[in-house]
Amino acid sequence: QVQLEESGGGLAQAGGSLRLSCTVSGLTFSNYFMGWFRQAPGKEREFVARISRNGGFTNYADSLKGRFTISRDNAKNTVYLQMNSLKPEDTAVYYCAADRFLTNDYSLSHEYDYWGQGTQVTVSS
Repeated sequence: QVQLEESGGGLAQAGGSLRLSCTVSGLTFSNYFMGWFRQAPGKEREFVARISRNGGFTNYADSLKGRFTISRDNAKNTVYLQMNSLKPEDTAVYYCAADRFLTNDYSLSHEYDYWGQGTQVTVSS
């Protein structure tokens, strides 16, 4: 059974930082591209970042470049999202997702095979 479990969400002040983790089990982690998405209330789920299987390549939503960093530790079956300079508009449920195959459409949620349950991030002004 494949499981993706996010952690690290919570309440942060504007300008602060949080680091999200997503621990994966039930699949060969190093064979999967990993992504982070988020969904704010009343909005569609949006792409945040993606990382290649060995961590050598990353992609980000243009609006988040420079503030968010995705990384992974294949020995720990874990992908991370470091979020700095947080803004109230970053408030959302953050999801990690696993994608078995290389695709140019990595920002589209339907490309991903497995999803976590999400972790709430709330940024106060």
